[in-house]
Amino acid sequence: MVVRVLLLLILAGLIALISPALPALGRYGAWPQTPERPVNVLLAGVTPKYDESAPVWPWPAKAEDYSGLTDTIVLAQLRAGGQVELLSIPRDTWVTVPGYGQSKINAANPRGGPETLIKAVENLTGIGIDGYALLSLNALRDLTNASGGVTLNVPSRMKYDDNAGKLHVDLQPGRQHLTGEQVEGFLRFRHDGQGDIGRVSRQQLYFQAMGQKLTSPLNLWRWPGVVSALERNTKSDLGKKTVSQALGALLGGPKINSYTLPGDFGPSGTWTPDRSGIRALVAKSFTDPNDPRTRSVAVANIDAPDGAARALQNKLLAEGYGNVWIASLPRVDAPTTLIAGSQGSDTALKLIKAELGYGQVQAASGAQGADITILLGSDTPIPN
Repeated sequence: MVVRVLLLLILAGLIALISPALPALGRYGAWPQTPERPVNVLLAGVTPKYDESAPVWPWPAKAEDYSGLTDTIVLAQLRAGGQVELLSIPRDTWVTVPGYGQSKINAANPRGGPETLIKAVENLTGIGIDGYALLSLNALRDLTNASGGVTLNVPSRMKYDDNAGKLHVDLQPGRQHLTGEQVEGFLRFRHDGQGDIGRVSRQQLYFQAMGQKLTSPLNLWRWPGVVSALERNTKSDLGKKTVSQALGALLGGPKINSYTLPGDFGPSGTWTPDRSGIRALVAKSFTDPNDPRTRSVAVANIDAPDGAARALQNKLLAEGYGNVWIASLPRVDAPTTLIAGSQGSDTALKLIKAELGYGQVQAASGAQGADITILLGSDTPIPN
């Protein structure tokens, strides 16, 4: 009887501990899975909208619908083993917003939603994105409080009051433990002569410190509250597979590297992207040799239904492959699709086969100029 009572007490304690995270577990519940290739997630903090018709001042914030300007934009790449690459994109970066023309990138979300923001970031970086998470203004405040605060080095005196925006910053320089409210001021402060670039550098300091804190064994008990804080302050399209792979990657670390989008100050405080610098950074720090999406792929129809090569090209491009073309090769009797590549690309070949669901991997050369060649045989499904 005593043992049974103790077990019931332990069970009750566990339920009380994890109960804040139950809504998120029900939505995303997935076992951590080691990702075979990097998982790319776009994180963006959304600014609130205020009710200008309200009879009180400062105007109260409207109910969050995640359609506002994006104040923070970070592309996170998570890899097996815990390596995390963070690319901070200044909100004033001058880009072409798909369907809307030239604009600051922070206007992409209110104009076309998160899908348009994703396209703008993909066009800017050349990195395919697996999903997004939009965070409300309160997200980082609640996350920080749920984790028990975070220790940061405040680089200089920060003093600013914005009654309309309900932002009050009063921080002395030096290393100190900050609450969620203080972290919000630390991250939103823009009056240090560096504008958005200063904010980006402070965001990177915060992510580094928070990552180290949350992965400490001493803080594992805080995770249910952290998960709950994110759940109630986030809009996301992340599916269970993406979440399970992200969790699998984070179990190994994380080991965080932070970068700022290469560029320079442009007219009216904008940030002008350095395209060659971006390509160099992506090639050095955001390209996994095992990820087939980073390889050049040739598709040839040698014994498949008409239109199969074009259909597969479109499919691969839609899934984030950046360089796919159709090669013209003689028609032959080929009952099995061959996925061919040079030595050293075995993992990439296997990943493409898994995505296709058919075919046979072969270590062999293919079309000239292609890292991987897909020779479509008669086992290729009829295009829709």
